[in-house]
Amino acid sequence: MRALAANIEEVFREAAARWTLVAYFALSSLFILLFAVAVNLDVVNGALAGAKIFGQSVHMGRQSVDLDTLVLGFESGFAGFLYVVGTFLAIFATAHLVPRLMEKGTVDLYLSRPVGRVPILLSRYAGGMLLSASNVATLLGAMWLLVVWKTHLVHPRFLLAAGLILFGIAALMAFAFLVGTLTSSTAVSIMATFAVFFLSIVLANLHAHTAIFSSAWAVWLVDGLYWAFPKMVEIGRAVVGLVSGENGPIRNRTALSLAPFLSTGLFGLVSLGLACLRFSRKDF
Repeated sequence: MRALAANIEEVFREAAARWTLVAYFALSSLFILLFAVAVNLDVVNGALAGAKIFGQSVHMGRQSVDLDTLVLGFESGFAGFLYVVGTFLAIFATAHLVPRLMEKGTVDLYLSRPVGRVPILLSRYAGGMLLSASNVATLLGAMWLLVVWKTHLVHPRFLLAAGLILFGIAALMAFAFLVGTLTSSTAVSIMATFAVFFLSIVLANLHAHTAIFSSAWAVWLVDGLYWAFPKMVEIGRAVVGLVSGENGPIRNRTALSLAPFLSTGLFGLVSLGLACLRFSRKDF
């Protein structure tokens, strides 16, 4: 446990020394500040009488809008936005962890310790997840407090979305670790991980419209790739569906089913397992 704690501490030290930590939380603070100054709500007797978003007035009609329903709509939209932002920031902030570890001199220092290679890699992964979790918690926590301050409405489901966001980040980070052990390149790790993210979006759309294919083998190929890759679209919908609850679209609520999370979790476990196997057998 002491070695694990020391390796996790070194992840944060590296992030601070390379200005990654500062840039990470500076960008998060910028998003929070933009939200704070961009959204102005005029609440009268528990109902929304007027609203401005980025300086543009939202037409409310002749009657006020139910505040609780509108705030849930805002929060679900913010949760979906923070899912994308949090995921992108997490990959940028942690993609260097394996390539940095495998640099000459750094890896020699780590391997000289009485700790196995797999525990070293897993401790780096745990450190990266803690770094990502701290940022996601900052983003969602600050947004939630701002919403409570502006509307005096409390919806704890908004905070629970952090768990789903971190689940998606965990799967992508595991893949980034695998690419890092294969290439020792931060840039390739970032590009490959983002390629998986965007490819999962394409596959989700193709999987939903397999009727457009004229051949059975094309359908099998799309279905096979769809289930092999992480379900980033479904996780994003699940985040929105969790926050919006019964007020949101049915497709977002159905995304909370178990299958997308099982296949995404399996993708992450296989990626992390292969990364550990590669790192344990690599000749330094």
